[in-house]
Amino acid sequence: MSRPILYLKNASVYQKNFLILSNVNMTLEKGEFSYLIGKTGSGKSSLLKVLYGDIPLLEGEGNVADTDLVTLKNRDIPSLRRKLGIVFQDFQLLTDRTVEKNLLFVLKATGWKDKYAINERIEEVLVSVGMATKKHKMPHELSGGEQQRIAIARALLNHPALVLADEPTGNLDPETSNEIMILLKRIALQNHCAILMATHDYSMIKIFPAKTIKCEDGRIYHGNSEELFA
Repeated sequence: MSRPILYLKNASVYQKNFLILSNVNMTLEKGEFSYLIGKTGSGKSSLLKVLYGDIPLLEGEGNVADTDLVTLKNRDIPSLRRKLGIVFQDFQLLTDRTVEKNLLFVLKATGWKDKYAINERIEEVLVSVGMATKKHKMPHELSGGEQQRIAIARALLNHPALVLADEPTGNLDPETSNEIMILLKRIALQNHCAILMATHDYSMIKIFPAKTIKCEDGRIYHGNSEELFA
């Protein structure tokens, strides 16, 4: 049996020596979609930061995309992040260059050199998020939903095993949020890519139910969306 893409056992999450979450146990398999919910300050973002190496894992066991989080050194963090796709609420696109050059910047920064392969990969990810006709646009020429689609395309460039999405619909209207959710669910299915999505948009979770992890009172709880809303 293959190892889960994401695995935490008896893990504790600290932020500047302050215990945020304790006894964290969770797994995510290839192609699985899961929500991470909880009130502001409950530890969602801190947990995501542990998973992409921004906060060290000091207690317990943890493995993400075949990378041991306990023994992770600073020099190994870029290698871990190349196996991940990270999507933020505020898009974080480079505002001074086109969509194509935003994606080109990431590929070059992660070691791609072959010009043909680079152009082909940019085309592939833009097609996969329905943005193939927008590659020469500047970010300010795009709507919020379109910018988030580009941010998702950027996250997919290096064929990630896991996408971590931190409130990816937080700045979007309900209709656009639904479109982004449909896209993320399809990506998990088609790319066999695990997606862990932090959100506090409970109305959207009711429309798109999935496995759910809740941060509350320094612990995490597992269940389906309905159970954890109760």
